Amino acid sequence: MKKIIEINGMTCGHCQARVEKALNAIDGVDAKVELKKNRAVVNLTKDVKDQILKDTVIEAGYEVVSIAEKKGLFS
Repeated sequence: MKKIIEINGMTCGHCQARVEKALNAIDGVDAKVELKKNRAVVNLTKDVKDQILKDTVIEAGYEVVSIAEKKGLFS
């Protein structure tokens, strides 16, 4: 399953790397953070609750705007 996490507060490559590292530390998560789009695209190989994803981004120092399941091929 893929999810899109909309994130506020990232301003540079360091921010991007910090969020990506934090999300990828969760078992079952493969995340790619897109700084220009202020979002993370998350591939889940296990069932990971949205609250865990949200808490991880918040603990890294950023705000989660939304978490949505990615549907379709081009989003």
